[in-house]
Amino acid sequence: MNYTYLDCLALFGVGGAHPGGLQLTKRILAEEKINGDTALLEVGCGTGQTAAYLAQQYGCSVSALDNNSIMVEKARQRFSSLDLSIDAKVGDTRNLPYPDKHFDIVLSESVISFTNLITTLPELKRVLNSKGRLIAIETILEQTISEEERSHIVDFYSFPQLLTEGEWVKAFRDAGFQRIDITTYQPTLEQVDEQHAADYSLSETIDDALLEILGKHEEIMLQNKDILGFRIFRCS
Repeated sequence: MNYTYLDCLALFGVGGAHPGGLQLTKRILAEEKINGDTALLEVGCGTGQTAAYLAQQYGCSVSALDNNSIMVEKARQRFSSLDLSIDAKVGDTRNLPYPDKHFDIVLSESVISFTNLITTLPELKRVLNSKGRLIAIETILEQTISEEERSHIVDFYSFPQLLTEGEWVKAFRDAGFQRIDITTYQPTLEQVDEQHAADYSLSETIDDALLEILGKHEEIMLQNKDILGFRIFRCS
């Protein structure tokens, strides 16, 4: 079987696979006004690590969505073990199963980079209320690279696009977001170690090919440490 990078994350059940891991997420969320009245959607929820933290820390109403049924099942197991009433659905960011203007916050942790922004971003905007905001931690291209280098990265991660910061801003504006606040994220060695200590919810059988994919991911990140960066976008 030909596994993808996202298949690898699902079968290993990696929690906090995004840049900065859960520790960065906690710092970002601490800057937001979240309380028991907040309705929040996490797209690409994975194994539910962040969604569970949100429900426990803030007591807010959390909805969790992922297009991978393995991830959603692992998220449901986590929520059940913690006695959390979080609605976890298998779904597509291009056609969200939620009504218009339903959420105060939509959170994406290295998720929408893997989707077609032309269809995903308007959907995220649709489900946000008039004062709602999108918080996205996403990969950006820091410098010009050759087509061969671009293809190497895009093909491995199955990115539909690989954008500069300016191109991300244009995509958000084209989707109807008017204010885009940007924070640059440069992880320290300690933060990288924290990210690598992500929690795991392993599937029963792990193919050796999946270990090769994880190794390739580490190799690409190291080789392109000055080319690939990350930004925290807050859009409203």
